Amino acid sequence: MGIKGRLIILNFIQFFIWGAWLITIANYWFGNKGWSPQEFGAVFSTMGISSLFMPTLSGIIADRWINAEKLYGILHLLGGVAMLYLPQVDDSTLFITVILLAMICYMPTIALMNSISYTILKNNKYDVIKVFPLIRVWGTIGFIAAMWLTNLSGSKASANQFYISAVASFILAVYSFTMPQCKPQNQGKKGASLIELLGLNAFKLFKSYKMALFFIFSMLLGASLQLTNMYGDRFLSEFEKVPQYADSFVVKYSTIIMSISQISEVVFILAIPFFLKKFGIKKVILMSMIAWVFRFALFAYGDPSGGLWMIILSCIIYGMAFDFFNVSGSLFVETQCDSNIRSSAQGLFMMMTNGFGAILGSWVSGIIIGNFFTSNEGDFIWMDIWNTFAIYSLIIAIFFAFLFKHKHNPEGFGKINN
Repeated sequence: MGIKGRLIILNFIQFFIWGAWLITIANYWFGNKGWSPQEFGAVFSTMGISSLFMPTLSGIIADRWINAEKLYGILHLLGGVAMLYLPQVDDSTLFITVILLAMICYMPTIALMNSISYTILKNNKYDVIKVFPLIRVWGTIGFIAAMWLTNLSGSKASANQFYISAVASFILAVYSFTMPQCKPQNQGKKGASLIELLGLNAFKLFKSYKMALFFIFSMLLGASLQLTNMYGDRFLSEFEKVPQYADSFVVKYSTIIMSISQISEVVFILAIPFFLKKFGIKKVILMSMIAWVFRFALFAYGDPSGGLWMIILSCIIYGMAFDFFNVSGSLFVETQCDSNIRSSAQGLFMMMTNGFGAILGSWVSGIIIGNFFTSNEGDFIWMDIWNTFAIYSLIIAIFFAFLFKHKHNPEGFGKINN
């Protein structure tokens, strides 16, 4: 098999591991265990906590002491062990602790996978910019495949979703040790300060009003990024409590319905270059924010019958909401920073969105739902939940539109003006 084929397998399994449980864990938490919404927020915050320090730490280790593909394999092996143990846990606090350990192992492997792919492609004389996106898209396909497997195997509310993820982790761990070597690039080198090693020098970007504002909005919007992953599948599954919808396609195959969101991601990734050139960074990010408003609002009023089109449209809109912010935001950071801190600046962007933002969204949403949008019988008041998220996203969009200033030059696409 060629090197591109091998990297496709790497990307596919990487996100298959995540897709096996990320969208369906709410069904296990609430439907199987009956634990509280407040604590469920802590489950998703583990990804944010891990994203604050583990990608940087693993990057330092891979740069200085151990081959990236070996560290990658070790982390997946340990993460698989944590996932394998998770179904044995009957205490919610211990469950959160174990999944935190799993995320400490998993979250840095996303960055390591990118690094391994880039290194191998460059060593084999491939154009990374042209080739990698076509390889990376198989990661999204892997995520979708895992969602379908979890749903069609009847595992969306059972412990089997964690076993599926664990087995895939072990397979990828073994597979990674067969990959071409990615040796440390800075082994034995001296001179870099601790601040530079940890990427903290990028924080000087907060001295710029525009960049500080951008990172603050990144955190605030980052709070929205995982909300439908947290609650979307559970929302669709709970239509079974309504007699007229109990046997509907949406209830039986809720995870497959949710996978439309990931399929949409693939399409909108391809559309980003056109939108960026036509409208510019600010408007594209603003489109993302407005898309989040519709993502939540359509869920609020959708149902498996006459409102099915709203649920489907919400899933389609997700591609714009998620990709237009993440890809455009990353490009904005890339073009606004000095070359010597670009990697650190990208890390800061991820820290603000997937770190602080994810923690904020996970914890606060759990508290709000548990205290204000749960009935005396323990049922979620879904319309109020989704409308609250929609209003939050709308407020963010309005403030961003008025406060963030950026002039777009269509002729200078690819080199963004200040």
